Amino acid sequence: MSYSANPSREYLKNAVMTAPPEQLQLMLYDGAIRFATRGLDAIRAKDREGAFNGLERAQRIVLELGNGLRREVSPQLADQMASLYSFVYRRLVEANLHQDEQAVEDALGLLRHQRETWILMLEKLQQEQAQVHGAGGTTPPSASSATDEKPSFSVEG
Repeated sequence: MSYSANPSREYLKNAVMTAPPEQLQLMLYDGAIRFATRGLDAIRAKDREGAFNGLERAQRIVLELGNGLRREVSPQLADQMASLYSFVYRRLVEANLHQDEQAVEDALGLLRHQRETWILMLEKLQQEQAQVHGAGGTTPPSASSATDEKPSFSVEG
């Protein structure tokens, strides 16, 4: 029997591997926000290494968000989201290069807004599914417009 050296890491791995795409998207937003916030705190503390580590992790997550877009579902929406993620990524890179608090704040503002929008969309989907079930219908397909695959990196902190 194999035992994990880090039970919380194993728990997170299992959560990611079993989560539906909608939940993975939320986990990615949470991770990007968490690491960007750590980077901002490190910039304020004049901890360049901590800032680099936090912001670099947030950058990788934002890249994963962009890579998970499914253009075949909605080309226009996918292009708009790709532009948004590209902007957020560039602001995180600028923040990392120049230790720029405002650049991190810009990225965080957009990430937080997107997270809240995603939550609203999930709540609306749940309401619609409940109405369909209440009317004796079938469950509509999953709203997996964001990702098809599991993330290829860790969002743990």
